[in-house]
Amino acid sequence: MATINVDNDFLLRIESALDQIRPYLEADGGNVKVLEVTDDMTLKLELLGACGTCPMSTMTLKAGVEQSVLKAVPEIRAVEAVNVTPLA
Repeated sequence: MATINVDNDFLLRIESALDQIRPYLEADGGNVKVLEVTDDMTLKLELLGACGTCPMSTMTLKAGVEQSVLKAVPEIRAVEAVNVTPLA
């Protein structure tokens, strides 16, 4: 398996993918911040603002944020939020 170099260009591609979904998050008072890309190519995010406490944040993360990133940056295998609120 080839090692992916997480360089500035790679991070810019991730940010660009997130920029596609940010207007929707911001409309609800939220946002996301990239924390790290792990060795197994998992993108770790922090949900900011209203997204950090929203009970729908799990669905938003999987249906919106993750799909946008995986489409634009296929090297990423998964997207996780470190502070997601579980569905009750």
